[in-house]
Amino acid sequence: MERDGVQRGDGVVRVVVVDDHPLFREGLRAALESTEDIQVVAEAETVAAALAVVAEQRPDVVVMDLSLPDASGIEATRRLAENHPGLPVLMLTMSDDDASLLGALQAGARGYLVKGAGRDEVLHAVRTAAYGGAVFGRDVAARISGLLAGGRRLDAERLFPALTTREVEVLELVARGMDNRRISRELYLAEKTVRNHISHIFDKLRVTTRAEAVARARDVGLGDRDAHDRGAQGRDG
Repeated sequence: MERDGVQRGDGVVRVVVVDDHPLFREGLRAALESTEDIQVVAEAETVAAALAVVAEQRPDVVVMDLSLPDASGIEATRRLAENHPGLPVLMLTMSDDDASLLGALQAGARGYLVKGAGRDEVLHAVRTAAYGGAVFGRDVAARISGLLAGGRRLDAERLFPALTTREVEVLELVARGMDNRRISRELYLAEKTVRNHISHIFDKLRVTTRAEAVARARDVGLGDRDAHDRGAQGRDG
């Protein structure tokens, strides 16, 4: 198989399904294998398992849920893109919020469908992704251009409406790997004020660690990946 599309002689699209709900996986497998040109070659419940089975099976398409026990489907998509450039990942998830959609696009997803899509829509999406196209549900497609337009901070303020403008500024610096002392210098704030802002950010984003806040920020394009590895350890809010 070449990543520009299915190139094997049999023309069968080989799929890995990643979802932590067994009943949903069973139903999805049945739907996909109801046609002769699609075969589910493996299933996975976690990001770690997904990375392993994809490396072993070399599928044509990965169908990915967003919420997984050990990490998000967005992080899984990002890691698959790094390990297997060009591998199409199709998000099939209950989450239809703008932050999830934008995060999936930025991670490299080739398509995004909301669970509840009909059988024919899912089959079409898998085939389209396998042969090099991109596909999005009707309700999703209409929002993409608006999400991708404008600056990152404007997007972040829209996607995290609970955060104030100052809190978005602090979150971006956290995502760049800066500690509280550095943030206080950058924004001309007292360290205590920075700590308060970070505490409010954690509460509003419903995260408990700095690393989780960085991950949420990166999902909407804030910060820098290398800085995440350098500076997103622990919570010093």
